[in-house]
Amino acid sequence: MKRLAGLLGALVLVLAACSSTDTATEPAATEAPATIAEAQFLQDHGLAGMETAELIDHLDRLGGAERPTGFMASIRPDELVFSDGEQELAVDMPEDRFYLSVAPYVDQTHECFYHSLTTCQGELTDQDLDVRITDDDGEVLLKEEVTTFDNGFVGFWLPRDVQGTIEVSYDGLTGTAAFTTADEGATCLTTLQLT
Repeated sequence: MKRLAGLLGALVLVLAACSSTDTATEPAATEAPATIAEAQFLQDHGLAGMETAELIDHLDRLGGAERPTGFMASIRPDELVFSDGEQELAVDMPEDRFYLSVAPYVDQTHECFYHSLTTCQGELTDQDLDVRITDDDGEVLLKEEVTTFDNGFVGFWLPRDVQGTIEVSYDGLTGTAAFTTADEGATCLTTLQLT
C-alpha cells in the first residue's frame, strides 16, 4: 500500500530528472517511493498534485457527464482505491480521520457499503440540508447547513473510532441513521430516509 506522498514524491523525482531546477531543498519523501506507473496513473487522469482529501473532495463533487469513465474510485476506511481495469492503485487515508459520504433520500436509494466516487448516485442533488452529527456520548461533532453534491451525496471527515448518529432535516422532513468510523465501518451511508 502506497501513500499519496510517496506517489507525488516519485512524480517530483521523475519530473526533476527532466528539469534543470535544483531539487536539493525539496523535503525527502518519508514513505516508500511510488512506481512511475502509479504516478503516471494520477497524472493521466488529471489528479496529480492532489492530496488524499483533495482527491476525494474533487471526485465526490462530480456528477453526471463530469464523472470520469476511464477509472473507478472507491473509498475504504483505510484506503482510496483506484482501478482502470488494468492497474489498481491504493492511496492511504489519513490515520486520524474517516470519510463518510451520506446520501439522504425521500423515495429512492441504493445499497452501498464502500462509497464509489465514480458511480454512486443519490436522490437529492444540489439540495440544502441541516445536519447534526453526534457521537454516542452526546458530543456534537458537526452541526451545519450543507448542500448535497451533484451526485446526491455530501461527505464528512469525522474522527476515527467513534460511533454515533447523523440527523438530517430537509424541506420539513427529518431522518436519522447510526454510523461508525471504526475500521469495519461503512464509508457510504444510504439508509437515512427523510419522512
